[in-house]
Amino acid sequence: MPPNLSSRETTLIIAALGLAALAIWGPFTPEPVGNHEFADRRVLLDLPFALDVLSNLAFGVAGLAGLRMLAALPPHAITNMQRAMAVLFFAGLLLTAAGSAWYHWDPDDAALAVDRTAMATAFAGLLGFAVGTQVSERAAAATGLALLLLGPLAVRTWSATGNLLPWSTLQAGGLAVVVWLGLLRRRFGAPDVRWSAVILACVAAKLFDMADHDVYRVTDGLVAGHALKHVAVAAAAWPVIAALAALRPQRQRREFATISRVSSPPLGGA
Repeated sequence: MPPNLSSRETTLIIAALGLAALAIWGPFTPEPVGNHEFADRRVLLDLPFALDVLSNLAFGVAGLAGLRMLAALPPHAITNMQRAMAVLFFAGLLLTAAGSAWYHWDPDDAALAVDRTAMATAFAGLLGFAVGTQVSERAAAATGLALLLLGPLAVRTWSATGNLLPWSTLQAGGLAVVVWLGLLRRRFGAPDVRWSAVILACVAAKLFDMADHDVYRVTDGLVAGHALKHVAVAAAAWPVIAALAALRPQRQRREFATISRVSSPPLGGA
């Protein structure tokens, strides 16, 4: 390793190399059987899979709220790199809202590839922002750019070969990195994001997704786990938005607190 790397940067590089090795040389992992067979198949006003489609509005709300918050921040409230990664994250959420709604309208592998590519954009921004607050500016740039390249590459690999491992490694490995970053002391002056809440939302989303049919049965057909997954993933954006809101003047923070109580999606309700 170059001698000017910090210990955090070195650890991040080692983790990235390990995850890359797993994605390349790990065992072939096929897509789960019945991946497109969602529990809630109800039609509303000619809209198929209505709740699975409409629940993607949560991504749009979070993305727009985040971009609005960034626009209202004083110029030097965060670094340029942190701002760039936050823009990438919130813009990625808007892309995810569109891509996921498109996929759930008529689920198939081609639409799922579009959905996952959009998610990879949001994930690149989120992880890049986390690295920017906990490690360094140059590590944030490298992380965001690498994931912008590797995310679509993992999706393309799955589309061409059926091997889901690169995509799964990117998701699970990235979340593991966020867990590690959440244990570190944040950089001086960086937004104070509650990364534990972000992680909790992502874990809840995975559990809802795995229990799609079970949740639908337990709620007597009221809602399925996959729709709740969307809301939980979108909820992961709100700790980031709240940290940015804390950097605004006191009067503006009171206004945001009022807005967030009305518009923030409940975690148990993505």
